[in-house]
Amino acid sequence: MKMIRPLTTTLSALALAACAVGPDYVAPVPPAATSGPFIAADNAAVSAASIDANWWRLYDDPVLNGMVHDALSANTDIRVAVARIARARAGLKGARANELPQTDLGASATYGRLPSDQRVPGTKREDWTIDTGLSVSYEVDLFGRVRRDVEAAKGDVGAAQADAEAVRVAVVADTTRAYADAASTAARLAVARHIVALLDRSLELTRKRHSAGLATGLDTARIAALRNQRAADIPTIEAQRQAALFQLATLTGRAPADLPPIAGERTTALEITQPIPVGNGKDLLARRPDVRAAERRLAAATARIGVATADLYPTISLGGSVGSTGNVLSNIFGAGPLRWLLGPLISWSFPNQSAARAKIAAAKADTQEALATFDGTVLTALQETETALSAYSHDLDRRTALKAALDQAGRALQITTAQQREGAVNSLDLLDAQRTYSDAQAAVADIDAKIADDQIDLFKALGGGWQQTGQS
Repeated sequence: MKMIRPLTTTLSALALAACAVGPDYVAPVPPAATSGPFIAADNAAVSAASIDANWWRLYDDPVLNGMVHDALSANTDIRVAVARIARARAGLKGARANELPQTDLGASATYGRLPSDQRVPGTKREDWTIDTGLSVSYEVDLFGRVRRDVEAAKGDVGAAQADAEAVRVAVVADTTRAYADAASTAARLAVARHIVALLDRSLELTRKRHSAGLATGLDTARIAALRNQRAADIPTIEAQRQAALFQLATLTGRAPADLPPIAGERTTALEITQPIPVGNGKDLLARRPDVRAAERRLAAATARIGVATADLYPTISLGGSVGSTGNVLSNIFGAGPLRWLLGPLISWSFPNQSAARAKIAAAKADTQEALATFDGTVLTALQETETALSAYSHDLDRRTALKAALDQAGRALQITTAQQREGAVNSLDLLDAQRTYSDAQAAVADIDAKIADDQIDLFKALGGGWQQTGQS
């Protein structure tokens, strides 16, 4: 025991003086210009307030709220992402296990024959040999290999968690989009059927006029062709609506036949009646899960430089073992021969360290790649947000113009209706005014659907605003 104390004291001092080799991680700082207000946010449709965590509730639709809840609970992509978090946490647990002593327990029983010149007098040449032993080893993390490995594993866990948040953001956006598409196509379908009904009336009236010699066959053929063209649009819109509902079922973890009928009952486009809160660039980069994932991967890559660098230095382990060998169990567990060993183990690949230096170079290259990926992710986040803001703003302007056209078509229809009652115009003129008004209605329905799509694109570009609390 006199030898053990100095050895233990020396190794403890080394452990306290140990330092982790490799660079210490410093989080990258995005350019100052990325923290300001958005360029395309200079309009009354958006505000600088922070985005609502449950942004889909801005649509004030209880059915949509239920669909999003179901998607977050049962979506298969989310389940995959959660499983990847569990895997990353298992990797962290394995890395932390290297901070603890490693224990091995072994036992063997063999039957054999010894040469006569090796036999101990008084023993049998053929007999059983029973051996048991317990060994304990502990790596003195003098150069921080284990600590850097734990740092890298923590980065992997953080990246997996951010990836899972990105999946949730995408699932919420896709669920809202599918629900919005189903509602918008229902509105477009109603307008398309109304137009066909008007053209049916126009065709019937034209045929009567043709029979009375007041219209030509060309007039009848033109209206019939227009009617059939518009009727051909209906199956396409119906298929689009069904596709949206089928996608909604998949996103909420259902078979298409299991989607509740209430999910398809809305027949008007989703609408937000207040300015959309978008925050600023600084809020965006803190909220976007892909930016956080890229930063965590950079942290993990930086730590792995230290793991690789530690291979340039000796690995020091403190170990001990105790065991016993005999030919019967009573010798093993009784007063039989006992052996024990205690001492340090040093391993060092020297002087040929080419392989270790190659690993360091590879780790540094991985870190440069991770840094470039982070910078690119930041720029992409800003580009996607500015693009979504610009599209939303311009489509709102387009809707204003189309709404004005609809109002003018409505006034024209009122005037034509009054004139037809007075006999100043014929029924064909009235039907033409009705078709113009219906076409304007269809254009407004289309732009309403586009605006809902723009809003969802914007919320998704903003990072969705969705974060799960208590995740670590």
